[in-house]
Amino acid sequence: MKALVYDGPGQRAWRDVTQPALLEPTDAIVRVDAVTICGTDLHILRGDVPSVEPGRILGHEAVGTVTEIGAAVGNVAPGDRVLVSCISACGRCRFCRAAAYGQCAGGGGWILGHRVDGTQAEYVRVPFADTSAYRLPERVSDEAAVLLADILPTAFEVGVRKAGVAPGDTVVVVGAGPMGLAAIVTAQLYSPSHIVAVDLAQSRLDAAKRFGADIVANPQQGVVAMVRELTDGLGADVAIEAVGVPETFELCTTLVRPGGHVANVSVHGKPATLHLEDLWIRNVTVTTGLVDTYSTPTLLRMLAAGRLDTSRFVTHRFGLADMTEAYDVFAEPARTGALKVVLTRA
Repeated sequence: MKALVYDGPGQRAWRDVTQPALLEPTDAIVRVDAVTICGTDLHILRGDVPSVEPGRILGHEAVGTVTEIGAAVGNVAPGDRVLVSCISACGRCRFCRAAAYGQCAGGGGWILGHRVDGTQAEYVRVPFADTSAYRLPERVSDEAAVLLADILPTAFEVGVRKAGVAPGDTVVVVGAGPMGLAAIVTAQLYSPSHIVAVDLAQSRLDAAKRFGADIVANPQQGVVAMVRELTDGLGADVAIEAVGVPETFELCTTLVRPGGHVANVSVHGKPATLHLEDLWIRNVTVTTGLVDTYSTPTLLRMLAAGRLDTSRFVTHRFGLADMTEAYDVFAEPARTGALKVVLTRA
């Protein structure tokens, strides 16, 4: 079969690899029908995630069809169409029992495309299939569902939920890429008074407006003063960091009000300065996190009921064989206007 293989920082190739086989009785083999590329994959290619070894098949988001199951799998069966979650959960360890699946101590967590071969391939082995794959209703399309593998749960759980977004809040989302847009969409579930999107690219600010931000701002044009004026001099109730560079994290800590919350949802490859000399006296809470995907069933129900629109995230579509071109498009959003790319089996 073909797969996208990481060969070290800056190196990737769509090439022939051995088709996966069942290794554990809790495994399933899934034929990949739709897959997407994540910003985390770009961080891996930049060398920001050194735990990913050369030779690894990348990808942690997919929709596919179960072709084979291990003896201990009971929730999915061959022929089932499933969402493959970015997080694998053993279901038994201390963390899984607390729905903190991202911290699974039983061999799960974020392993696909990280510690085991991932989803950017024609077939993928899914560990802990009973707790890491979700059967899909017929009325939910592959393209719509694949956005629930990572981006929507991450923005919702690590951004909106951890930050405690509440009705009437002023929420600032720094970074209007796919993750920031997902934070904008899911923040609206809690009826904030204002959602402010901050980004350098006008095309992404335009997208933020379409996705529900009522105010957009360029960080080079006095965004701190603008947010203070909007909030009677206080600052934002919640600032969500959705870029993953030191400057945007530090901007969030400047934008937030005393007693407010900074929620970091991005992958960071470089150290960021935490100005505790300023933050401690302002009672600012800072949270980070790997998604747990406890919200995936809820989001899937909303999608099936027509209460959640994921289709607008997809700007480019490719066949699986066009993986290299899809990476080129996704990696240069300023040139291509890409938000999310989806690749499907021919």
